[in-house]
Amino acid sequence: MFIINHLITSFIAAAAFGIIFNAPKKSLFKCGIVGMLGWVIYMLMFLNETDAVLATLLASFVVAVISQFFAKMYKTPVIIFSVAGIIPLVPGGLAYDAMRNFVENDYNAAITLAAKAFMISGSIAVGLIFSEVINQIIRNARFNASARRMR
Repeated sequence: MFIINHLITSFIAAAAFGIIFNAPKKSLFKCGIVGMLGWVIYMLMFLNETDAVLATLLASFVVAVISQFFAKMYKTPVIIFSVAGIIPLVPGGLAYDAMRNFVENDYNAAITLAAKAFMISGSIAVGLIFSEVINQIIRNARFNASARRMR
């Protein structure tokens, strides 16, 4: 039941942000699927006691790969799927707790939480970039192979 709740909630969150970002109506379901799959990867790793930063890195990489796949399959820009799909991974609650601790003058806890939120945010960016780099390498390798065949 725990996983099912997370599946439903992450799907709704990603699809709702697709609505907020004016994604085409036909892609909202796919946006929800991307966000749900990213969150499932994160939760499975986190439940297996993997560090949150590493779990977020892998989940954001998966989100980016699935987004690229959907973009090619449905001839839609990648950004539509990746932005909506990455939303469940954003450490908003952690950043809120950090700011709350700053306001309450608990600087040690605030700095710890802020550093963790910063590292998780950075791992989201690295996962998205890493996926794009691998995609470009594969695309260039295919292009070079087809160019060699034409000679």
